[in-house]
Amino acid sequence: MKYDVVIIGSGLGGLECASVLSRMGRSVLVLEKEAQAGGCLQSYRRHGMAYDTGFHYVGGLDEGQSLHAAFNYLGLLNLPWQRLDEHFDRVTIGEREYPFAQGFDAFADTLAAEFPAEREALRSYADLLRRSGEQQLAALNPRHEEDTLTGKLLEANAYRYLEETFRSSELINALSGTSLKMELRRESLPLFSFLHGNVGFIESSWRLKGNGSLMVRALTDGIRSNGGEIVCKAEVEELIEENGRLVRAVCSNGESYEGDLFISDTHPAVTCALLKRSEKMKNSYRNRIMRMENTFGMFTVSLRVKPDTIRYFNWNRYVYKRPDVWTFYLNDSVDGLLISCRTPEDGGEYTRQIDLLTPMTKKKWEAWTHTRTGRRGEDYKAMKASVADECVSLAERFVPGLRDSIEERYTSTPLTYRDYTYTPEGAAYGLRKDCNAAATALLSTRTPVANLFLTGQSVMLHGVHGVTMTALHTCAEIVGKERIWDIVKN
Repeated sequence: MKYDVVIIGSGLGGLECASVLSRMGRSVLVLEKEAQAGGCLQSYRRHGMAYDTGFHYVGGLDEGQSLHAAFNYLGLLNLPWQRLDEHFDRVTIGEREYPFAQGFDAFADTLAAEFPAEREALRSYADLLRRSGEQQLAALNPRHEEDTLTGKLLEANAYRYLEETFRSSELINALSGTSLKMELRRESLPLFSFLHGNVGFIESSWRLKGNGSLMVRALTDGIRSNGGEIVCKAEVEELIEENGRLVRAVCSNGESYEGDLFISDTHPAVTCALLKRSEKMKNSYRNRIMRMENTFGMFTVSLRVKPDTIRYFNWNRYVYKRPDVWTFYLNDSVDGLLISCRTPEDGGEYTRQIDLLTPMTKKKWEAWTHTRTGRRGEDYKAMKASVADECVSLAERFVPGLRDSIEERYTSTPLTYRDYTYTPEGAAYGLRKDCNAAATALLSTRTPVANLFLTGQSVMLHGVHGVTMTALHTCAEIVGKERIWDIVKN
């Protein structure tokens, strides 16, 4: 059988593209190398409890906000979402806490109460956040005039903007305190990426009453009900090109699948490697992709908490030991941490699960394992235990009694992400964005091969919000902006 669209990879971007295109009448096939779909959204089970791999919360789901219409169309809005508290993120730097409020005006006013001399600057920053979020949606409007704001934000350095806008270094660090949603690089992070990492959550923030597999199930059920197919344990080994166009995907299961169009939801470097004998995939494009650096990986500690010991907290806490959050990830120890609490599915007041996340750079990896191999030997096990202990110790400052409340704990490293999501180096946010090379900060969803398109977090934006927006842009290249605009216009 020949399909209208063959999609490589069943991460969020691949599934969203499949959902949109199958609903629009295209015959769609999704190929997944693992035993289950979902990428970073997939969960795993241990002793009857499900644990998430990468998903913790999402922004912009309220009516009229950036993801509301898209999630409604994708069948995701009906999932059991719970809105977080007004102060949805709480950033602790040293001994001081800074609350992030939902709503742009409330966000600015809340921080202005801590920094009254910066009130006007905070309002200006909140307005820029609002406009950048609006621009992401407006870019899908077929009648949208040429966008100059996005280009300026891509070329602007995030740290330099903060320094020029705010006088208080303490406020700059506070505003950067949710930085585990991105990779802070003082010399290269685009303002575009920095704003995106915050804007959706400030609109409104939500958790699932359950794990990320609820989203996977909703998307896969929708795809299949639209006539689409999803084949797991079908790793694509090569994409075959004839006369300048892709014609089929050759898989490890011994099957070949033909298609008119192909979408890759894998890392762009992996995509390039699949075109082994392509005439259209020029070396200049391959080399540009291969030279791009990846973002850091993430170390995650998933804790199963004893019943009735830790009260549920309906917000996220970001913790930093040192005042400069722009350099915390360069230190060898656990200096920065996200503490996220799983919503009680029974509606009770106690949680059964807490996740702790900390960045894991190459420098940290080598310091903790004393090896460059990255193999899973005894040093790997010792490293995981040591880092997990550091994470728990830091988290216990803000969750009293945490260590004694742990029933079980599980850990994942960049190696885990690398093997299950096929992302080189287990990069948490795909390719690193660089304001000094704007062409790398915003890759096109098109490739040199006319019928091959890209989607996923390395292309434009990362996270659930960013990957969804990117998927819509990918689909717009195939069905036209008019049809996608009909989905997202408010």
